[in-house]
Amino acid sequence: MRDFLWKYFSMTGEIDAYLLYKEHEEIADRADVLSAESLLVMDKESDTVP
Repeated sequence: MRDFLWKYFSMTGEIDAYLLYKEHEEIADRADVLSAESLLVMDKESDTVP
């Protein structure tokens, strides 16, 4: 999806496509952070289980 949005923006110059691209990028970045945090929590929990 991200590649499509960027290609569409680069071909048309439409600012709405760029804004949607940036929004999609932010959501993906937040998902990566949340995923990494959840892995840390799971790792800590497994360390405390005997």
